Amino acid sequence: MTRTDLAPPSETTLILRLTEIKEAVERLAAASTAAELELTAFTPAKAAELLGKTENWVVEAIQDGRIPHTYVGKSPRMTAAHIREVLATGERKPSRYAKPIAA
Repeated sequence: MTRTDLAPPSETTLILRLTEIKEAVERLAAASTAAELELTAFTPAKAAELLGKTENWVVEAIQDGRIPHTYVGKSPRMTAAHIREVLATGERKPSRYAKPIAA
């Protein structure tokens, strides 16, 4: 350890740190809350992004009635609950007779 390690930070360093803290607080303030996400009606494009599918897949699944959805006016939308349901219905548990995975 040297004397410069023990010296107080320079004014420039303090200003940079304060700027970083301010930007972090602004990002947190702008982020959506869980309650806001629950009330959001996602477009097929955004729902596709969240599901890891293409927008075309989501639109076709909505048109065929294969996935839950709602309409806002004439536009199809998916809520967070719809997206959770799609994820849950796609879950497959392994058979108890399945071969164990080799390590």
